[in-house]
Amino acid sequence: MKIALNILAILVLFLSCNNAKKTETSTASEIHKGIVQEVLHVREYSYIRVLEDGQEKWLAAPITNVEKGGTYYYSKTMEMNNFESKELNKSFETIYFIDKISTSEADAKMPLIANPHPLPMVPGQEVTSANTPKPAIDKKEVNVNKAENTINLAELFKNKDTYNNKVVRVRGEVTKYNPAIMNVNWLHVQDGTEFNGEFDLTATTTSTVQVGDVVTLEGKVTLNKDFGAGYVYAIIIENAVILN
Repeated sequence: MKIALNILAILVLFLSCNNAKKTETSTASEIHKGIVQEVLHVREYSYIRVLEDGQEKWLAAPITNVEKGGTYYYSKTMEMNNFESKELNKSFETIYFIDKISTSEADAKMPLIANPHPLPMVPGQEVTSANTPKPAIDKKEVNVNKAENTINLAELFKNKDTYNNKVVRVRGEVTKYNPAIMNVNWLHVQDGTEFNGEFDLTATTTSTVQVGDVVTLEGKVTLNKDFGAGYVYAIIIENAVILN
């Protein structure tokens, strides 16, 4: 089912784009190795520029977490010429669509297997739902005091139903930051408090921050936010304003 959905998604993407011409599909077992030079994320796809055997090429894969400068592997490709990404407002003379990109050659050789919890991960972000176990998130040694008119994270998590769809103000330390994903910046904050094992809050913003910054965020609380394509967040603050 997962493989079928990936193939269908790529086909829909092909049909939605102008002037794209298919040139060649590779079914060989050859493993390609590339060093990531640039990554552009959109709603459901990652466009990855790699350096392979001294030549640069663009890849497109279901949205995935890759790091600039990292070495990655992939196998089967579908080459497209004159491909236009409307989300990026960018045209590619040649681009190669792949079903996955791996950190090891051995994994690249493995067939794509259906995931019992098929929730893809936005780069740098943990995606959860009520029925999916949360991945491990490190709890940092932070102790951020509340500021005027703020609530701590323990109170937010304990009374999340009360705060749903309401604007709140929280203060915490930025423990993870990923810019320019789906046209916003994503950050995690912690303040040293917790409730029932919850201690880390995800927020989106157009402001720029750095890991280690202590910030005051103001924004609307949303529960069980579904961005589509499997991106579901149990609690998130969207379009947060950084007040300091």
